[in-house]
Amino acid sequence: MIVIAGAILGAILGAMTAKKRKGNRADMWQYGTVYAIAFSLAGLILTIIIEKIIT
Repeated sequence: MIVIAGAILGAILGAMTAKKRKGNRADMWQYGTVYAIAFSLAGLILTIIIEKIIT
């Protein structure tokens, strides 16, 4: 669940960042993809840490 939320949040933040920097549609797709991957990875690591703490 955390990974999916991270991917969605990352995609939104990435697209907003590209738009703020006056990027075109391709820039927004690229930033959205990169941010989604980064936030998903962070969510995966957080999920693993939580699982290790609980068990």
